[in-house]
Amino acid sequence: MTPPRLIPLLEQFDFARERLAGRMAGPVMDSGDGTDTVVGPMSDEEYLWEPVPGCWSVRRRTDGPGSRATFLAGAGDWGRDAAAYPHPWPPPFTTLAWRLSHLGEMLTLRADHTAGTRTLTRDVHPVQGDARGAVAAFEAGAEAWRKALLGVDDAALDTVGYCTYPHGSDAEEPFLDIVWWVNQELLHHGAEIALLRDLYRERQGRRLPQ
Repeated sequence: MTPPRLIPLLEQFDFARERLAGRMAGPVMDSGDGTDTVVGPMSDEEYLWEPVPGCWSVRRRTDGPGSRATFLAGAGDWGRDAAAYPHPWPPPFTTLAWRLSHLGEMLTLRADHTAGTRTLTRDVHPVQGDARGAVAAFEAGAEAWRKALLGVDDAALDTVGYCTYPHGSDAEEPFLDIVWWVNQELLHHGAEIALLRDLYRERQGRRLPQ
């Protein structure tokens, strides 16, 4: 049985996931007031669009990291711009591709470090170079995270370090706080992705300069 304290967080996660999935895949989405808005599927060009100079994005490994990045994180032919601590300041503007890659990786790895092998790292997580692959990777990560949550009991929610995800504060936080944090990651990055989709659509429609 799902712990009562977890139910509202699961409902919030499901809502945010559904809204973001619809926002990326189209052809329509709920605008929030009960009406449908036409959005259309995301193209590879839009996925990789860099709206300002010096963006962090996902790139072919043969091209090397972008401005102020020192390496490309992840596995495969593509990688995500990254740098060791301390990170560049002010933070680079990140593309839709970067944000979506970050979400998919974070969900997949946290699921593994909650109810899986507890061994996955960023070094082995594939980075997707196309929109369809990135959306599919996000969906797989979101499903894995939700499945992991359904396996926890009430005691686990209060257990510090229940999730052993190595790239966050999981080792110092009760698991319930980690669940809340994952929701806010999905909510705020989802909102950023939605805004970038709006800006790209306006740029295309009005033929704004690149």
